[in-house]
Amino acid sequence: MQQEFLDSLSETALLALPFLFEFWAMPHQLPPDGDWKTWVILGGRGAGKTRAGAEWVRGLVEGRRPCDPGQARRVALVGETIDQVREVMVFGDSGLIACAPPDRRPTWEAGRRRLIWPNGAVAQAFSAHDPESLRGPQFDAAWVDELAKWRRAQETWDMLQFALRLGDNPRQVVTTTPRNIGVLKQLLRAPSTVQSHARTEDNRANLADSFLQEVEARYAGTRLGRQELEGLLLEEAEGALWRSAQLESLQRDSLPEMDRIVVAVDPPVSGHAGSDECGIVVVGAHTKGPVQSWRACVLDDVSLRAASPDSWARVALIAMESWGADRLVAEVNQGGDLVQAVITQIDPLVPYKAVRASRGKAARAEPVAALYEQGRVQHMRGLGALEDQMCEMTQRGYVGAGSPDRVDALVWALHELIIAPSAKWRAPRLRDL
Repeated sequence: MQQEFLDSLSETALLALPFLFEFWAMPHQLPPDGDWKTWVILGGRGAGKTRAGAEWVRGLVEGRRPCDPGQARRVALVGETIDQVREVMVFGDSGLIACAPPDRRPTWEAGRRRLIWPNGAVAQAFSAHDPESLRGPQFDAAWVDELAKWRRAQETWDMLQFALRLGDNPRQVVTTTPRNIGVLKQLLRAPSTVQSHARTEDNRANLADSFLQEVEARYAGTRLGRQELEGLLLEEAEGALWRSAQLESLQRDSLPEMDRIVVAVDPPVSGHAGSDECGIVVVGAHTKGPVQSWRACVLDDVSLRAASPDSWARVALIAMESWGADRLVAEVNQGGDLVQAVITQIDPLVPYKAVRASRGKAARAEPVAALYEQGRVQHMRGLGALEDQMCEMTQRGYVGAGSPDRVDALVWALHELIIAPSAKWRAPRLRDL
């Protein structure tokens, strides 16, 4: 079928085909219809964001976008630095020069930091390190690259908005890997903003298999992977007890030395398909020597939304067996003796400890967050869902959707392994005679 199509084309059509981006583009690379001011393309690394931005500018300059009235004559190219504008947006493999047909290819004037197209359209390069350079020029279109990386993002963005004032409908495209910064969050909430989204995986055809295998093996399931590979905007609440950067710095690839392992369970109030998740977290600890040297490592998170109590109980017991845990710790505020009954029906001999919450979730979590601040807790890689919940737990409570069942299970496990035993620990010493 493909060969038949190619054979049906004339020589001129074949030569033009590589430059017909609408033919090759993925859905997230094509501008949405409608009356919008800003198009934000959120994507993972290598998802095709740069090509989409370059082709959007090219389409405006050549006047071939039916959804964009008019023809762009003056364009702003704004990146983190001038070097990055030049090397990525202009001369990059997916940049403006590479995607242009030979007869419409723009020329770079290094001294004036601008691109000139054969039809007279001009694109000027600007650095986000110098917001004031945008004071004075005016444009009818703009391409903003990696907005979430800019140190002076808000200042530069504001200056650009004042400069985007030519033509009947000045527009801008933003191509960025998402990060939790205010200017991006405000932009996405604006009614004049539209967005598209893509994962790194979506552009697999244009990426090396070895690259995908390496980054997926290393970062899949982590908060960093969700941001850099899945292109998701991971927000952190104001006053959060944990931060993304902190959790990423504590990740490890190999198992530490441990002398105790527990599985902690935070059961849902009800047991049906619409219930909250059942938090099930596996944590190990090394508790030999002085209490100040005790360390813990979060090994696994097998939390699930179970259709019945029997389902989550079996998952918890399988986790115990898989990790060689010496105790199952379960919160029983909601289920009381029923929680133990469900577990012991499956395994009557399971080492089991019931715990009851006498304080709020945030108050229980604060001593555990202090252990993280001291660098005494590490995470095995691949705990992204748990870490997302942790970053939404604040001193005033949980600000995420639903219940923080994974965090509750984590807190109970670390109370059992570190906090409760350390309160009773006394350093051995000689008795005075």
